[in-house]
Amino acid sequence: MTTAAASWLPLSPGERAVAIEVLVGGPLSRTDLARRLDLSAGSLTRLTKPLIESGLLVEADALAESRQGRPSQPLDIVAESRSFLGFKITEDAVYAVVTTLRSDIVARHARPLTTHEPARVADLVAEMAAELARAHPRSAGIGIGVGGHVSDRAVVGESPFLGWHDVPLAALVEERTGLPVVVENDVAALVEAETWFGAGRGLDRFVVLTIGAGVGYGLVLGGTRVRAAEQDRGFGSHWIVDPHGPLTPEGERGSALSLLTVSSIRYQVGAATGRDHGYEEILARADAGEPMCARVIDEAARALGTLVAQIANFAMPQKILLAGEGVGLMDVAGNTVRDTIRRLRHPLADPVALETKVSDFHDWARGAAVLAIQVLVLGADR
Repeated sequence: MTTAAASWLPLSPGERAVAIEVLVGGPLSRTDLARRLDLSAGSLTRLTKPLIESGLLVEADALAESRQGRPSQPLDIVAESRSFLGFKITEDAVYAVVTTLRSDIVARHARPLTTHEPARVADLVAEMAAELARAHPRSAGIGIGVGGHVSDRAVVGESPFLGWHDVPLAALVEERTGLPVVVENDVAALVEAETWFGAGRGLDRFVVLTIGAGVGYGLVLGGTRVRAAEQDRGFGSHWIVDPHGPLTPEGERGSALSLLTVSSIRYQVGAATGRDHGYEEILARADAGEPMCARVIDEAARALGTLVAQIANFAMPQKILLAGEGVGLMDVAGNTVRDTIRRLRHPLADPVALETKVSDFHDWARGAAVLAIQVLVLGADR
């Protein structure tokens, strides 16, 4: 980490609140900032002074205060002042992005993963980090997202996709790069990114549901992600949608995992036809009315609608974001999903605000970069 970035730490709770408010909602006048944080003018001055002196906050061009009619210099963050590296490690590739302090992606990179040996994976991450840092030299830290259980934002306790157990990934990458590293479950990282800078920005109750290689779920209450030990331990494998549903190699019979993941959908079609079909091909065949593909996709759509309705009934979120590489399902069978939601909701219930985000693995890497911003720059709780 650079000296200037290091000078931002440690932030007091009050300074952290100011920095986060400006980062997520800025530029903000001092009047707006004081009102949002319920601070007096004097307290705000005391908290912002060290942040301005350290270079984390800057005084932007003057704004007109509508209430007083006098110009006021709003506070903002120079988003390009630092770069952050985000990585998403999948079973067969490593995806990387470079983001600004406000998580805008300015560079993308991907390399195939030919081994799951932890030291070799750390070598590859370090090589990619060095390559990206040459073009973006003001790198302040690294975030890494992994499917599985992560403890202390440093150790991959278990990752079924990689076959890892108790791998100190943060330490391995820090040794090779000299940069601070934060590691987190990939869904948790995506939820944080969408809460701060995406679909959940400014919402009190927000849910992220992902379908793809697995089924992920993240809940935000009071604007803060709810942490739960089970959410990164194969959550979807025991979420039973239809006890008489299909039995696949992954997940319990009729579980979200057996009905909705890309591999399970491919397995069901392959078992019935004797041929291996790609996910996009299955969607296209279902859309064209091919009976077997249409049956599997229709069953998956009804399962997805059931999940969304259950979430809406119990968590009562203001919005549900559907993301992941499997969301192409909505393009083909979105009407079935929506019909199922309506059928399983009270007739007088408000419509579910369902937003679909077609995301690739670089979006997941961006989520990891946001974790780096939160933890390494703002000193958020590890």
